[in-house]
Order: sequence, then structure tokens, then C-alpha cells
Amino acid sequence: MESEKIIFQQLPETRRSLRIAIVTETYPPEINGVAITVQRMVEGLRARDHEIQLIRPRQGRNDHAVAEPRFEEVLRKGLSIPRSENLKMGLPAKQTLVRMWSLNRPDLVHIVTEGPLGWSALAAAVKLRIPCSSDFHTNFHNYSKHYGIGWLRKPISGYLRRFHNKANRTLVPTAAMRDDLESHGYLNLRVVPRGVDTRLFAPAKRSAELRRNWGVTPDQTVALYVGRLAPEKNLETVINAYAAMRAAEPGVRLVLVGDGPERTALQARNREIIFAGMQTGEALAAHYASGDIFLFPSITETFGNVTVEALASGLAVAAFDYAAAAEFIRDGENGMLAEFNDNRLFVNLAVRLACDRKRMKALGKAARDTAEKLDWETVHDACEAALREVIAGQRPDKRSDNRMSA
Repeated sequence: MESEKIIFQQLPETRRSLRIAIVTETYPPEINGVAITVQRMVEGLRARDHEIQLIRPRQGRNDHAVAEPRFEEVLRKGLSIPRSENLKMGLPAKQTLVRMWSLNRPDLVHIVTEGPLGWSALAAAVKLRIPCSSDFHTNFHNYSKHYGIGWLRKPISGYLRRFHNKANRTLVPTAAMRDDLESHGYLNLRVVPRGVDTRLFAPAKRSAELRRNWGVTPDQTVALYVGRLAPEKNLETVINAYAAMRAAEPGVRLVLVGDGPERTALQARNREIIFAGMQTGEALAAHYASGDIFLFPSITETFGNVTVEALASGLAVAAFDYAAAAEFIRDGENGMLAEFNDNRLFVNLAVRLACDRKRMKALGKAARDTAEKLDWETVHDACEAALREVIAGQRPDKRSDNRMSA
């Protein structure tokens, strides 16, 4: 893909330090792609000397608000989300936010999640006429069918559209997502991509000891999946791919990294699969780099951070042609792409990788080369510029949407 550069008129306002209130219902130590992305956003804005007020649900008794120079956390009451007890949903807090922002008005309110706390923040910002932006991170409307509430798909879709259209700007991670949402009536969308930490996720993190713990030899192929073990992740396709890979190459092993409501059932039915559980930081990086093939069959992602983490780790990736994979993978050059939701083709691609170690290694090397161009500093620049546009009352311009080179 060709890189499109962002050009901004250099006015004195563009260098003024901002006070930004960020409202999110997920944040580390919670482990998910949205939480990690928001943390990166906060770190990038703080590094640019902006004052940040982070408003989020309290995650437990030992969760205490952090107060540092130019950084303030405000913790609110939250409830566990059904079937995802490790995740919290913030409770409504409009009046509290109105009082707080009336006393110390932010330049911008940025809302990450669309739950009750996010809606309260949106209502408070509209009441106080504070410029407001939002993120579109999760396809909740697509998740509904996987949790027995498919009949709610249309109401959920309508709610999300109304929510984001009340904001002055909605940030989305890919141009394809922008175009799809626009076709469904979303307004004022702006592409701000995501990056990857290529120092943390790297082929050099490969661990012979970890592979020995998995019971594999240096010349055995390890297929890897990283993510929630949940219905919406299309995990049955991973299981089918693994069975086909083993039929063609009996030495292949599968490692599932992550946890979720499907783990118990999957583990009971698949004794030969290695369940590594939740991993973070250096341990997660070692798990990525110690694999050879990355299988990512999800069809409900808005981006899919794990895809670019796998690319950075030097794995041969098999994924569907959408979200992050569509943005950064060139089929047959730095990974393998199946047509969206074509599970049979996905399985066939996995088998082809398992049977051709030379090609697998070449794709992994090219994947790493791609990831090295996905610099977080460029992402932070694009994010800051988008937020300044909202404050200045500028309309989004597709020509200034930033897309990184693959």
C-alpha cells in the first residue's frame, strides 16, 4: 500500500498543550486490545505534554486512582459484564461529570467505549458544549449472534450509530472500516491507524526453553492463536485447520494463548492442544516468537491488534482479508489471506503453510519487515492531529486520513 502523508497548517494553536478528558470502560490491568490501545494513546498524548484526565470504572478493591503531574485518574463504580467477569461496565455518571467539567473544563472529551459511562460523558459534553470525539473499537452488533441475542443486532446497531453521530468526530482504525460505517449512516469519521511495539514483539524473543515446555523439537512447526477464547472468535475454524494440518504434517502442534468462556469446553474436547492461558508483556512476546504460523480466524474485529503483533514477531500469518490483515498483508508476499468468512479456504491456507517450511519462513521474514514500518510515533501524531481538528471545529478530510505503508 502507498503511504499518504498528513499535512497540517502550522498555526500557533497546534502547539498549545491541551487538557483532554478520556472516558473508557476498559483499561489495563484489564487485558484486551482496546485497553492496550487506549493506554498507548494516553502515553502518546502525555509524551506530547498534554494534560490527561482518565475516567474509568474501578476494577477491584485494590484499584486506586493515580495522580501525577498533568495526569489524573477518576475511578467510578462499575459492574462485571456477563460472561466476561474480568471486564467492567461503567455506571451512569452524567451529573457528576457535568459538575466536574464545569469546575475544570477540558478542551476535549474523548470517549473510548459506548457503555453507560461513555453515554453519560457524551451527554455531559453536549450539555456543556465541550468538543467531543469518540473511538469505534468493537463490533458489538456483530457479537450479538454469538451470545444468543441475535435479535438485538438492529437495536444495537442503531444505538451505536446514534451514539457516535452525536460526537463531533469518530476515530476508526482502517479506511475499510470508515467506508463500511459510512455506508451504514455514520458521520464525521476519521482514520487513525494503530501501531505495534517492534521492540517488545520481535523474532529475537523466540525461546527454546518455552518450546521444550510445549514438548516440541526445533524442527517441529507450531501453529499459534492469541486472543479471547470466546464464541465470536470463530475458534472452530482454528480447530478444523489444526486437524487438517496434522493430517498433512503429523508433527504440527497448536498453542492457544488466552482465556475466556470457551476454554473449559475446548480443553475438554481437544486434549492434544496446548492451552497457555493469559500471557502479557515479555511472556506474551516469547509465546508469539516461539511459534511459526499464526492462525487468526476471527470475523468480528474492528482492527485486530494480535495480527500486527504476530507480524512483528516474524510469524507466517493466515487470516481473513479484512481489518488489520487487509491493511497490512499482501497475500502470498508477507502472509496469507482468505476471502472474508471463507472458512474452507482459511483451512487450506493453513495446510499449505504447514507443508512448506521454506515459504513459511520467507513469509515470516517479510511480515517482520512490514511491522517495522508501523511506528507508534506516527500513530500518536495522527491521533493528536485528529483531536486538534475536533477542537478547532474542522470537518474530517479523507485526504488527510493516515495510512501506513505495508
